[in-house]
Amino acid sequence: MANMIFSSLAVGGLTFKNRLTMAPTYLGYAGPGGAVSDLLLEHYRLMAASGVAMVVVENATVDHPLGSGSDRTIRADTDDNLEGLSRLAAAIREAGALACLQINHAGRFAGTAAEPVAPSAVETFGRRPRALDLEDIQRIRGQFVDAAVRVKKAGFDMVELHGGTGYLLAQFLSPRTNRRTDEYGGVLENRQRFPLAVVEAVRSAVGEFPVGYRFLADEWLPDGLGLEESTRFARVLSAAGVAYISVMGGTYESFFLPEILERAKQEGYMADLAAAVRKAVAVPVIAAGRIATGRTAAQILETGQADLIGLARVLWADPEWPRKVREGREAEILHCDPECGDACIKMVMKKKPAFCVQWPKEKRTAWKARFV
Repeated sequence: MANMIFSSLAVGGLTFKNRLTMAPTYLGYAGPGGAVSDLLLEHYRLMAASGVAMVVVENATVDHPLGSGSDRTIRADTDDNLEGLSRLAAAIREAGALACLQINHAGRFAGTAAEPVAPSAVETFGRRPRALDLEDIQRIRGQFVDAAVRVKKAGFDMVELHGGTGYLLAQFLSPRTNRRTDEYGGVLENRQRFPLAVVEAVRSAVGEFPVGYRFLADEWLPDGLGLEESTRFARVLSAAGVAYISVMGGTYESFFLPEILERAKQEGYMADLAAAVRKAVAVPVIAAGRIATGRTAAQILETGQADLIGLARVLWADPEWPRKVREGREAEILHCDPECGDACIKMVMKKKPAFCVQWPKEKRTAWKARFV
């Protein structure tokens, strides 16, 4: 069944050597102020050496401090970090994977902003963001463009726009967080105007350089974005020329709801979202969400639910996952434990670098010693 997992695929003018990618995973490994640290380089070198076709580096801000999730969010908003980004791209490529950097504006989830910004002044965890004016919107679109050009200059193979996790691009799309009454609010065609403008401006600036999109298919909130509208937006993204759509569900406001915590324990729990998006688009779709076994990965691919597999915490817990699957050694895989209570996510939400509680004691001890 693993044959399709290890077949090649053309994506955005590039050839993926197999159907495995590393999905972007924030772990707090950048240095203070978002610098590319030795630990970050070591981590991504290890992920690239795992055998996946592409590594997507997490969440680099286009606007610091206004758009950074934390002080350890990688910075792509300044040439001061260009050398570090170049070292990061080189480390991934030298280890055998295509290198992609995800760029983002956290919007109302910015942890470093005294007053975060958002499409509308909707309270978030006790803070009320400032609603963006039209000048702000144009400025942030330009920041996405500048960051994408910087990613290309640094030597990455692709750039990914972060439209997931309830960050700024998704905040514009969501009827829950976008209550504007101008041309950027109201009906879906208006709410999608800003993220689509970012896609088009970035693609125009970088030329043939592939641009992927991290895609929020369902907020899993009763008044939030759902599949009926998100699949319509996916169709527009596909027509706009994105290289791929990487599908996810949930935001920081839904991740820890009891029913979502239970759902997230199920293997392949977001594959249905990817399948719904794939029916609407003509570009490759990445499925993620606790795809813990080769059998599940192969089934998702062979049934046409997605074209690529995104491994996040699964790969972090055991970087040998691709080799063990390919060699029929799945019994040896060190699995991410769904019963751990999302300990790694809780660590990063407390602004602490994460480690996997499933790692052997020696590895956990050595990792934690890096931060003393």
